[in-house]
Amino acid sequence: MNITKKDVNELRRRLKKSECSFGRMSGCYVNSGKQVVLKFVRQFSELEEDEYYKYLEIAKKTLSGTLGGNLLELEFDRGEDAAERQKFLLALKASKLSGEELLDRLYEQVIEQYAYPGNYLILVYHDIYDVMTRTSDGAELDESSEVYEYILCAVCPVELAKPALGYREEENRIGARVRDWVVGLPDLGFVYPAFSGRGSDVNAVMYYIKTGKPSHPEFVEKVLGCVPQRTAAEEKQLFHTIVKDAFGEEEEQADTAFFRIQQGISGMVAEREEDETLPPVSLTAEVVSGLADEIELPAPVRERLEKSYAQSFGDVPPAAANVLDSKVVAEGAVRAHTAELEQKVAVLRQQLAERADEDGSAPWQEDDAQIVLRMPADKAGQVRTEVVSGQKCLLIPLEGGESATINGVSRAL
Repeated sequence: MNITKKDVNELRRRLKKSECSFGRMSGCYVNSGKQVVLKFVRQFSELEEDEYYKYLEIAKKTLSGTLGGNLLELEFDRGEDAAERQKFLLALKASKLSGEELLDRLYEQVIEQYAYPGNYLILVYHDIYDVMTRTSDGAELDESSEVYEYILCAVCPVELAKPALGYREEENRIGARVRDWVVGLPDLGFVYPAFSGRGSDVNAVMYYIKTGKPSHPEFVEKVLGCVPQRTAAEEKQLFHTIVKDAFGEEEEQADTAFFRIQQGISGMVAEREEDETLPPVSLTAEVVSGLADEIELPAPVRERLEKSYAQSFGDVPPAAANVLDSKVVAEGAVRAHTAELEQKVAVLRQQLAERADEDGSAPWQEDDAQIVLRMPADKAGQVRTEVVSGQKCLLIPLEGGESATINGVSRAL
């Protein structure tokens, strides 16, 4: 991966009114029947203030997320078709969104490949960013080291607002509010060329997927001409399925093994996070095999696990952080701690029962309502009951040098 978190943050920081340099912005509104309802091209600086900030928020969201998680660096596939897609994207960028035919071609490709059942809005922004030269200590000089020109595309669902009551001013009454079609934040989007090493990388696309949404491999292949990648959520789910399926119907054993494997992955990820100079852990087939060794998986289960893992991930292993399920690790740790405490309680009860058998006293029970006292016979004759401050009490006189032990705690006179 060439795109860094610093590269993404540098672009995001510019998306505020004082620094934003978007030129044209185009849009295409599509209904659930895949029909174009509206197309428009606007100068971004001429937008009304409310619209300006809303469109800016959408663009900024397309640059959000975790690299390698829901923000992916895509490479172009090899072949003539992918080369044509790349040439088209370069031409669209160079046109500065002034070519209607190029925009229509992009809209058609998105409409054909984007599998979405409802209405949506396709937005395309054009920007030119003068990348300032930086000194070794990070300070910017007043000179440009490169001109980064790019397009940003966002595909946003458009949904009908929920029914609600509102104040009808003209009628001076509370009534049903008019339901509008509302543009949401993007489900997917991309930036081309990618911004990498504070410069333009024409051989890569930065691709955004809303967390929890599918990665739309058909969009990646047919619209962008790139090699599809799974999101972190998809890799995490796939890994869980691989481990579960390796055990067949033994669900309890599968859950235990999955937790222990996740513990191992958590340790590897934490170790790398402590040293930022180290690259992320890649969960190769060899690493998975090592984890299976550590938890001593049965040979048949291990064989199925390794085979399925190799078939599913092939030569592109996921980052360990992508398949780490922190919730499973935390919940498993709590269950393990609870089980350990329950075991200790069981041992203590057994010891108390054995001690009671040895000295002939009744074993202690949690639900015992009685107070059991053990003392010499001559002392027992001194025990009496009295009412103290309205409370019935059992009084045991203690003479000099005598002491009492209550629940293992010594109480001296």
